[in-house]
Amino acid sequence: MIIEGLNDFTAEIIRVWNTQMLSLRTVEHLYMFFFALFFSILIGVVTGVLTYRNQKLAGPVLNSLNVVETVPDVALLVLLLPIFGIGAAPTIVASILYSILPIARDTYTGLSNVPREYIEIAEALGLTPREVLFKVRFPLSLPLIAGGVRIAVVFTMGVVTLGGLIAAGGLGAALQNGIQLYDMGTILVTGAWVGLLAVLLDGIAGIIEKILKARYGTWS
Repeated sequence: MIIEGLNDFTAEIIRVWNTQMLSLRTVEHLYMFFFALFFSILIGVVTGVLTYRNQKLAGPVLNSLNVVETVPDVALLVLLLPIFGIGAAPTIVASILYSILPIARDTYTGLSNVPREYIEIAEALGLTPREVLFKVRFPLSLPLIAGGVRIAVVFTMGVVTLGGLIAAGGLGAALQNGIQLYDMGTILVTGAWVGLLAVLLDGIAGIIEKILKARYGTWS
């Protein structure tokens, strides 16, 4: 009985995987995910550094990013449609907009809160303010920045999955097919696969964060 149930379960997974082309959908999904995450990290870190170096900008910039976070993800996708059309472009842009805040905020916080004794030692060695920023403050902020990136991983995975609603492809498209056809097998298998990918990516981000904490400390 148990073996028969396992066989049926395996057969259902194979059916869904083949009919919904989940291998191709996974590649599409991860492409959008990593593309969006890369630019989120790039923009978020640069924003954090700029707001640290121009403290008057910190409040307005971070508050503006907070406003973006209050917009529901589906609503943001809809708002971007007239500009970028349907497909992957608005999905990637929405993912980036949602993910900038935790990275920028943690970059700014990390740079601003490096213990004073480290700065005094660097200044005593003759480092310029720019060298202190990039050789002392930034490396010591990496554990906190990694925490922001870990949050961005979750945001990005969620928005990319929702991209299936606007023909972005990826695993969200397979989920949308399952919902439209009321195919519970497709919904469950695809949903479980998305969840597993999210857990794996979060786990990788968590390992990187732990490595950075072990190297640079957990003062932040």
